[in-house]
Amino acid sequence: MGRKKLPRVIAVTSGKGGVGKTNIVGNMAVSLSRMGKRVVIIDADVGLANVDIIFNLRPEYSIRHVISSEKTLEQVMVESDHGIKILPGGSGFSDLTQLTEGEKLNLLSEFETLSDLADIIFVDTGAGISSNVLYFNSACDECIVISTKEPTSITDAYAMMKVMSREYGTKYFKLIVNMVDSVADAKRVYASLSGALDKFLKNVVLEYAGHIPFDRQLQKAVQKRGLVMDTAPDSLSANAIKDIAFTLGNGPSRPNSEGNLNFFMSKMFHTAT
Repeated sequence: MGRKKLPRVIAVTSGKGGVGKTNIVGNMAVSLSRMGKRVVIIDADVGLANVDIIFNLRPEYSIRHVISSEKTLEQVMVESDHGIKILPGGSGFSDLTQLTEGEKLNLLSEFETLSDLADIIFVDTGAGISSNVLYFNSACDECIVISTKEPTSITDAYAMMKVMSREYGTKYFKLIVNMVDSVADAKRVYASLSGALDKFLKNVVLEYAGHIPFDRQLQKAVQKRGLVMDTAPDSLSANAIKDIAFTLGNGPSRPNSEGNLNFFMSKMFHTAT
């Protein structure tokens, strides 16, 4: 009997807010779902938990109810019209550093059920380098960093990767450049970050995962709290997201990667202790 295939667990993060991180997660999830992938999103942004908003969902419960054993993970998760399952986080994730051993074991047991529900699990983290953001990112062996061409966004993305590398030993990142006018602009952002990493950090690899052009159709979707994959599926931004999702979904996990669900949970709780 073959070994059970575990879901890939991918953090999506950014050095600063306002770069479109959650919107990218939602649209990539829809694209992957349409490719036949089973997708779960863990909304791990403590301050601005809003994955449910872009999917027009109103969850009744959150991870807090799982921690307290009031509800099971299955009862807490909500499902979008696309078949994507979402675990609402909110302030519940801020409690992870203070869980009792019993609560940790209960949550670990509940999270194991995700193995049967997903091919890909996105962990939508907060922005910045708070301890909460960092340990979610470090627990996911695949880490996608979102940046724009703005100098502050590039600087903060570099700072994020520097801290992840030096304090958590993370050596491999993927970059998506959002809201650019051209491929050349995106490649300049990549060259700037990659060059800085090569110069100041040892053995850190940054892979260019793609770019998303500035697109009025995407802005309209955001303003309506929707997804461009639904409102304008043939737009420039939607097609760019499809390309990124296709490469991501059909590519292998990183060689020697431990970034599966068991690794994610055990490492996250070890770090949170």
